[in-house]
Amino acid sequence: MFCHLRPVRSLCLEKVFPHWFSYSRAFSGADAVNALRPFYFAVHPDFFGQHPRERKVNENSLQKLSVYLENLQKPSFRSLKPTQLTFYVRETDQNSSDAQETFSTFGFRAVKFTLHTRDLLSTVLYILNSCSLSVEHVQSLNRSVHPQPLKEVKRVPDRPIKWDKSYYSFTGFKDPDEDLEQVSRAETTLTSWLDNNGKRAAKKLENSLPLRKELDRLKDELSHQLQLSDIRWQRSWGIAHRCTQLHSLGRLAQQNPETLKNAKGCTVMFTDRSGVSGVGHVMLGTMDVHHRWTKLFERLPSYFDLQRKLMFLEDQISYLLGGIQVVYIEELQPVLALEEYYSLLDVFYNRLLKSRTPFHPRSLRGLQMILNSDRYAPSLHDLGHFNIPTLCDLANLQWFILTRAQQARENMKRRDELKVTESELIQASVKKLSLERFYKDPSVSSAQMVDCCRRLLDQSVPRLPGMHLCVSNFYSVMQDGDLCIPWNWKNGKATK
Repeated sequence: MFCHLRPVRSLCLEKVFPHWFSYSRAFSGADAVNALRPFYFAVHPDFFGQHPRERKVNENSLQKLSVYLENLQKPSFRSLKPTQLTFYVRETDQNSSDAQETFSTFGFRAVKFTLHTRDLLSTVLYILNSCSLSVEHVQSLNRSVHPQPLKEVKRVPDRPIKWDKSYYSFTGFKDPDEDLEQVSRAETTLTSWLDNNGKRAAKKLENSLPLRKELDRLKDELSHQLQLSDIRWQRSWGIAHRCTQLHSLGRLAQQNPETLKNAKGCTVMFTDRSGVSGVGHVMLGTMDVHHRWTKLFERLPSYFDLQRKLMFLEDQISYLLGGIQVVYIEELQPVLALEEYYSLLDVFYNRLLKSRTPFHPRSLRGLQMILNSDRYAPSLHDLGHFNIPTLCDLANLQWFILTRAQQARENMKRRDELKVTESELIQASVKKLSLERFYKDPSVSSAQMVDCCRRLLDQSVPRLPGMHLCVSNFYSVMQDGDLCIPWNWKNGKATK
């Protein structure tokens, strides 16, 4: 008789939305996707192109959420561990007036919550409410599933049911209150997490070694055959996925050897769309067919012509702005197609010509700037480069750059010193922990990496012989055995 009973959380969503939960059994995966559309719109990584760290956090959290939702729909589902998620939520029409949280100057805020729901509907409601998004459309979705209320379904009591501990022992269900108490009482520590996950990661890593060797072989062969400068991936795809992509490129090289000679000296990057990037990398969309790739390789000579014009524009802008160098920083800027980046430069260059803003020749040599298309005022980055909006006020821009030039030089000097320190600490950490590979996620800054490495060296941490360790923003064992740890780990509690 226990098979129909469900333990209820202390903070009971059924109590808040009792008239919706009679429909929860009919709430499908497709309904959940539709109901979460406002949420996806507010956190989608593509809207965080100017903020790569926040973009990466949202990508990672969406992956974890996807796994959670998939597990809820499995027939064998019994209970899930509490899942902690962090999202950067954009200001939208839905949350701009109702949200109590304060948005940053960039128009987004950080939201953290822990999922421990037991069905799709309560999960959707909890996510939307955690992000201060409307839930009214969820009610309409349920009405479309059941135009008439199910009279035979009894209303869930307002008072949460508190089951005796013997119930969980008998049924095998996990006590949600106990799990939540453990989460709040004891955050994961680095040592305990490594003890609990080290063997599992080592097994996955061992299983992935043949594929890793195959990946290295394919990459070397194609780089040599096509005389490429490098082969890269925009996202953290698994080893098997990367091998499949290289096999596809290899087959294309056999079918069209002359066409692919156009890529000589280029960097090929597997991304979400095909084209040429703002820095000249050949982008191969992983969802595109060979015909699209072939057309791209055929058009590379015309792209090279456009790239030469682009470089000329960069030089002209630099000349008009006192010798400041125009750069494109892949880690900090969205992936722009060559045509898009050229258009940005062209608009900015023509505005400079018309304004005749006077800068002393070569007065800003050694400084750097990146050009972007957002609507915000110019700013100075901690790494020393200027962020210049294409449509900014040019008179104010002159004053802004001149008054902050010295600060920019100091920031660049600290950046270079930090890079040296980071490299030294990474090497020392590899030696102490006996790692095969030690690297950081693009969302982790050099300052955060330095802080992480220093604590790895100063504190007692288990050795990880032969393992791959990635410094990120969360704990995770990747599908190929790489261990991910948050940069702000502690032997006590990890900073939230």
